[in-house]
Amino acid sequence: MMSSYVWADVAPRLADTGRYEVFAPTMAGHNGGPHTRSVFLDTNTLADHVERQLDELGWDTAHVVGNSLGGWVAFELERRGRARTLTAIAPAGGWHRWSPVKYEIVGKFVAGAPVWLTALLLGERALRLPGAKAAASVPISATPAGLTDEQLREIIDDVTHCRAYYQLLIKALLLPGLMELTETNIPTHLVVCERDRVLPHPRFTKHFLKHIPAIDKVTRLDGVGHIPMFEAPQRIADLIVDWVDAHVPPVAREDSAG
Repeated sequence: MMSSYVWADVAPRLADTGRYEVFAPTMAGHNGGPHTRSVFLDTNTLADHVERQLDELGWDTAHVVGNSLGGWVAFELERRGRARTLTAIAPAGGWHRWSPVKYEIVGKFVAGAPVWLTALLLGERALRLPGAKAAASVPISATPAGLTDEQLREIIDDVTHCRAYYQLLIKALLLPGLMELTETNIPTHLVVCERDRVLPHPRFTKHFLKHIPAIDKVTRLDGVGHIPMFEAPQRIADLIVDWVDAHVPPVAREDSAG
């Protein structure tokens, strides 16, 4: 339900290395993202919109990083040949059609509806309610202290302007998850978050570990929740840079003595 704001403290750190151009898209149906007339917003539709944006940038391929639903879309972009490397941070989609964990995640989103409705009705005033910060942090960070008041205001703006909320629930309920992981053939880094309450390890990571034939690296981030970019932006930037740097061919240098 979040926009590209989740990368606000990470993307500049990546760009500041001076070695990479960075693009953080907001997905279709999300706050500030492309509009879609599709009633049924599936992963293919989300990936289509990201692909069009990559085409507009002139990027045939990129080092793709995704978190949660963005991780699910990242695997789809890899399947389409758009990824050079893949970093999946607490990715969604780790289930088949009848997996119990699929119905667990749908149940969590349904259970969160009262919080969403409260935010929708009250906006930023919802933050004044007793326990509001603690409730808002449950699906995002390890503790309420992991989110600043400014971040909470931006989060409320995102979730109350996420047009895809019900579409994503229907998508998760009716469709299988990532079923083509065995075709993954690029360097893949799976990142799991210790305090993830949305897609907790190991229940929601077994599917990836089982079906990616030669997953290159698994990193467990201690002390962070489902969206670790808020709590640990430098740690996230460092792990992305380290992974990408390890899989970029060395740049040929011109011989100055020539």
